[in-house]
Amino acid sequence: MPKIVVSDTDLGDTAIEKQMVEAAGIEFAAFGNEEDRAPKRLIEHLQDADGAITSYGSYTADVFEALPKLKVVSKTGTGVDNIDVAAATKNGTMVCNVPGYGTEVVSDHAIALAMAVLRRINEMDADMRAGVWDFQRRRPLGQARGRSFGIVGYGHIGRAAARKARGLGFDVMVWDRKGVPGRFTPEDFPYVSLKDLLAQADVVSFHTALTPETHHLLDAKRIATMKPGAVVINTSRGAVVDTDALADALVAGKLWGAGIDVFEEEPVSLDAPICKAPHTVLTPHAAYWSEEAAIELRKRCTQNAINVVLGKKPESCVNAEALAEQ
Repeated sequence: MPKIVVSDTDLGDTAIEKQMVEAAGIEFAAFGNEEDRAPKRLIEHLQDADGAITSYGSYTADVFEALPKLKVVSKTGTGVDNIDVAAATKNGTMVCNVPGYGTEVVSDHAIALAMAVLRRINEMDADMRAGVWDFQRRRPLGQARGRSFGIVGYGHIGRAAARKARGLGFDVMVWDRKGVPGRFTPEDFPYVSLKDLLAQADVVSFHTALTPETHHLLDAKRIATMKPGAVVINTSRGAVVDTDALADALVAGKLWGAGIDVFEEEPVSLDAPICKAPHTVLTPHAAYWSEEAAIELRKRCTQNAINVVLGKKPESCVNAEALAEQ
């Protein structure tokens, strides 16, 4: 009997996964401790597995070399930067993900962060709880209409965030590696260069995958080109933004503020500069989470693993060429 293992999870129980896998006639096992993410633990737990479901397991080349039987690693998310995809492909292991599952909730979160920073919601809340009734002591509060909203990365989530930003009254502009400046998206948003977007946008919201090309896409040099009244929002991947450089700019008063949901190291340390920077709204990598989105994520991720193990085509695979190696 084939076997699928939940190697690690940050989604609580594994009841949904267990029910689906066993209903498909496949053996099931699960591990859930943070230590189970380490390569050594993955190798131990997956020796007889045909498929794995992971949230943040460190699937290095050594893991794949030690697991020649492994047919699929299915990620409970969109980004697969915790998986050595090239090594998986060489091993004949398909790497599946779940694009689009959090489109609405992550874009909701990005917009919520932007408005919370512009309106200084958390700062006024803290004042009231300290007995201070004086909104005028805060820097001027912003509004959507009359401001521009820059979308960096125009995938499913970026597209949804653009739609919602326009609905609030923002003027929206888009940068995407596939977009041609001077042209327009199907929704009639203008494509601009990244340089122009950073120089012009009042809110810059990141929705791009983490790749070698997008690592520290927003760094100190690019931050210096932004408006002093600009807001930075990141709900994509932590390392897309150099958060230490961002914190420096906030401390120096060179930006309006920032709303950050993802960090280069998670959990983020209380000593991290971004945690001490002013005018920030920080959330613990929670943008993807809603009860509805979590159920959809788990079901689609599990079905990907089941399909591959049973010799069927998965809904989404980032290295379809691995099929040739199986």
